[in-house]
Amino acid sequence: MTFPKINLHIHSNYSDGKNNVQEIVKGALELGLTYIAITDHFTNSWKAWVSTLKNSEKLSEYFKELSICQNFLKENNHSLKLIKGLEVDLSSSEKFIKTYINISEVDLILFEYLEDIESIPFIKKLIDYWEKSLLDARDLPLIGLAHFDPSNFLYGSLDLLINFLKEYNIYFEFNPRYSEFYSTQNLSFFEKVKENLIPVAVGCDSHTLGNLSNIKEPYEMISYYDLESNFQILLESLLSLTKY
Repeated sequence: MTFPKINLHIHSNYSDGKNNVQEIVKGALELGLTYIAITDHFTNSWKAWVSTLKNSEKLSEYFKELSICQNFLKENNHSLKLIKGLEVDLSSSEKFIKTYINISEVDLILFEYLEDIESIPFIKKLIDYWEKSLLDARDLPLIGLAHFDPSNFLYGSLDLLINFLKEYNIYFEFNPRYSEFYSTQNLSFFEKVKENLIPVAVGCDSHTLGNLSNIKEPYEMISYYDLESNFQILLESLLSLTKY
């Protein structure tokens, strides 16, 4: 089955990436990618140094620049679609996240560092809060897990995790920087992902133009685990999201 080429996890120089937004878009066009998401870090945790997105003014500048690039792609009839994202560190405070993220501006939220069941209620609380802030709950952004290690949940809490992902339509990211997270030791996780139609995506955690299209292995693993239908669910969400 032939799928469009996507990379839903890219960092610009608004956080710890080496390139600006325009350079990333140009690089993605040259590589023939179909969907990209720029997902710069957002946090006030121990790693706050990694991002410039620490206040409303900087976030507004970030989303405005992404919107300008979206409009450029549309006006010039490019097949590439740009998705406006944030990577939210779960060590960040609830107040910080609620104060500065205007969820209506965001197309995609990546939660990073989901490592135990204690973090699940925190994510649920945020999603429920965002849902109530929107006129239409269907306008919630896509939600995924950044460089998520399923092995932390294999023993005793796997069903709880799967039910959470299914309830909130949260996707698993195949990320070549963390290939150990989709090794066969996590086979039982991927079997349940398939069975429960949990979406899966590809995100390279790109910090330079050099690995924008490092997607071969993730696509091979989607095929290996027979998750093409799960990937198709994600692609349908992207198609709906990018009808701008």
